[in-house]
Amino acid sequence: MAAQPRVLIVDDEERFRTTLAKMLAAQGLTVTTAASGPEALESLRSQPCDVILLDIRMPKMGGVETLAEIKNIVPEAEVIILTGHASVDAAMEIMKLGAHDYLLKPCPLDELLLKIDNAFEKKLEREKRRKVELERGAGG
Repeated sequence: MAAQPRVLIVDDEERFRTTLAKMLAAQGLTVTTAASGPEALESLRSQPCDVILLDIRMPKMGGVETLAEIKNIVPEAEVIILTGHASVDAAMEIMKLGAHDYLLKPCPLDELLLKIDNAFEKKLEREKRRKVELERGAGG
């Protein structure tokens, strides 16, 4: 059986966060949640994950600032922005910061699962390339 991604959901809306976590867990994914940017960063320091679903508009620390910090802590994690507030400027800034994708809420579950799978595959491919490069460097 193929490995399943570990997913972190970061959203200040409790109902959305818990409902999405249940839906993803029912699909066999390992899911953790955080209600804020600082909580997400703390979680990532102790429990790494593969794919992060990140809201943009949150109190204390917004999604853009949180994304920048995530990339400092776990640069290998793929981040998918999942927001109810569409903005071309925000989308461009987020992609420059290294987000994998940008989706609007509500997002159909099958589309979200496909995006999570794509992000996880990208992460695995990057890890595989890095391993090959390290082996070449050690052997050559």
